[in-house]
Formats: sequence, C-alpha cells, structure tokens
Amino acid sequence: MAHRPRSEMIAETRAKLLAAARHAFGAVGYAEASMDDFTAEAGLTRGALYHHFGDKKGLLRAVIAEIDAEMNVRLREVSGRAESLWQGFCDECIAYLEMALEPEIRRIVLRDGPAVLGDPSTWDSQSQCIASMAGSLRRLAEDGVIVPVDPEATARLLNGAMLHAAQWIANAPDPDVAAGHSIKAFGALLSGLLKERKVDR
Repeated sequence: MAHRPRSEMIAETRAKLLAAARHAFGAVGYAEASMDDFTAEAGLTRGALYHHFGDKKGLLRAVIAEIDAEMNVRLREVSGRAESLWQGFCDECIAYLEMALEPEIRRIVLRDGPAVLGDPSTWDSQSQCIASMAGSLRRLAEDGVIVPVDPEATARLLNGAMLHAAQWIANAPDPDVAAGHSIKAFGALLSGLLKERKVDR
C-alpha cells in the first residue's frame, strides 16, 4: 500500500471529527453532545479533537464555519438566479430568513452558536457578510436603483435586522409564523430603499 501524505491524513481526521460533531450537535444539541461518543463514532480519540480544534467549543466554531460556508454558497445561487441585482439582493436576504427554519441551522447556528460563542455579530462570517452586502448596496446606489445611503451603515443595519429576525424564528414557539411575519416586515424595510417605490392603490 502506498504511503499517504501527512496532509491528506490530517484533512481526513478533521473531516471525520467535523462530520461526527455536526451530526451530534444537530441531533441532541451542543450541551448534550458527548465528546467521547462522537470521537468514538469517528474512530478517533479526544486527543485528536484537542489537537485539531483545541476543545469542544473550538469544534463547534469549526462546525458553524462549515455550515455558514454552505449557506453562503446556497445564497449566492439564489441571488444568481435573479433577473436583476436588486431582485437578487432581496431574494438572498429572504432566503437567509427562510434558512432559519431548517433544523440543523436553527439548533447549531442560531441557538447553540450564540449561547456558546457569544454575539454572532462579532463572528468573522458576519464581517464578510456585511462587506458583501455593502458592495451590492454601493452598486445599487450607483445604478440609481436605491436612494443614496452609506453602504456600510445600511449593510450593518440590514444584517443586524436579519440576524435578530433569524434568531427570533429559531427560538419562537411557532417558527413558521415568526418566519412569515419576519419575511413580510423585511420586504417592507427593503422596499423603503428603492428610489422609485410602487404605490398600492
């Protein structure tokens, strides 16, 4: 048998730990997930977990980063299907709120994540999201689609509203009802940015 490169073995170990932890966090939640159980499921030891992620909290951070990256790909696909930059921007925002209904995202990213890792607005992924939104808003303002507003300030306001709405949905007694209200309200907020608004008669 050919000797496998060390980098390949390290990547495989990380992937096994991430997959096992993600399954455990999604099934029973962070607090109830046993490190011994999911390391055994991966055929590894606690030592491997500590070596690659530092501790259980570090592993949760890595799992959330993985899920967040997948969400970002999905959101890009949503906006990419739109007929205009503005429609894509709106569709992406609404799709993010709809994702708050998905069990894995609700439990790991929106419930356990903030409880264990602190305010999500301080996470690296949020900085990237704000930068992306600000870029889109800048182009929309330059194209005359929306009123002239500071792109970063507007992106931070919208991102904060989306994040809090998503957490409300994830923790609401009836997530579907909360999502419906949030999506309708957020649509109204977004329409307020348009330079030429449609008036219902």
